[in-house]
Amino acid sequence: MNVNELKIETMSRVNFEQLLEAGCHFGHLKRKWNPAMSPYIFMERNGIHIIDLYKTVAKVDDAANALKSIVKSGRRVLFVATKKQAKDVVAEKAASVNMPYVIERWPGGMLTNFTTIRKAVKKMSSIDKMEKDGTFDNLSKREKLQITRQRAKLEKNLGSISDLSRLPAAIFVVDVMKEHIAVAEAKRLGIPVFGIVDTNSNPKDIDFVIPANDDATKSIEVILDALCGAIIEGLEERKAEKVDDVAETAAPKRERKAKPAKKERTKKEDEEALNAKVAAKFQSPDEE
Repeated sequence: MNVNELKIETMSRVNFEQLLEAGCHFGHLKRKWNPAMSPYIFMERNGIHIIDLYKTVAKVDDAANALKSIVKSGRRVLFVATKKQAKDVVAEKAASVNMPYVIERWPGGMLTNFTTIRKAVKKMSSIDKMEKDGTFDNLSKREKLQITRQRAKLEKNLGSISDLSRLPAAIFVVDVMKEHIAVAEAKRLGIPVFGIVDTNSNPKDIDFVIPANDDATKSIEVILDALCGAIIEGLEERKAEKVDDVAETAAPKRERKAKPAKKERTKKEDEEALNAKVAAKFQSPDEE
C-alpha cells in the first residue's frame, strides 16, 4: 500500500476493508462488460471483473461532499432504486434523512412532466381530506371501493414523493442500466446524477460515478451509509447556520430602541433655544 492509498483510507468516509467485506469489488462477467468502465476495473479473475476499490473509496468521498453541499443549501435529493435487492435498503436510508425516494416502477415523465405528477399527489391528499371531513361517508359502497383502490395505487407509486413540492436538485440511482429512463430525464433537465455503476453499465451520463457491485444488498447499504452520513452533516450545518442568522438579525433590533431617546433630547433642546430667541425679540428696552 503506497502513501496516497494510506491517506485515502485514513481520511475517507468508508474504508477499503468495509467495501471488500460487503463485496463491492465483484463486477459482472467479462463477456458482459462495458469498455467505458475499464478505468475502474482492477483485474479479471475466473471470468469476472474485479473493481478497483481504492477508486471506489475516492468516488464515494466526492459524491458525499457534493451531496452534503446540495443538502446544506436547502435543496433535496431523490433516491431511485426499483430493483429487488435495493428497494428496502434505499427506502430505509432515504426515510432516515427525510429525502424522497422511488422504489416501485419509475413513473414516466416524473421529472420532465413534474406538474402532472404533482396533480396526482394532490388527488391523493384530496381523498384524505374527504375521509376527514365526512364526505367519504356519504358515498355509495361501490364509489368508496373505487376511491380506496385509487388511493392505494397512488400511495404505492407516489406516496414516498408526496412532500416533493419542486424538482429535486439531484438524483441518486442504484443500477443506472435499469433506471435509464430516470437518468435520461435528469440529464434532459440538467439535474446532476449520482449512481452506483457496475462493470456492465455505461458511466457516460452519470455526473458522480461510484464504481461498485449494484446487485448485492450489503454493497448498496455500505455506500448508502456513507452518503447518508454526509447528508445528515449537511442538514445539521444548515440548522446551525439558521440559528446564527436569527441571532444576528435579532441583535441590531436592540440597538435601534435606544435611538429615539437621543432624537427626543435633541428636539427638546432645539425647542428651548427657539423659545428663548422668540422671547428675546419681545423683550422691552427697559427690561434689557
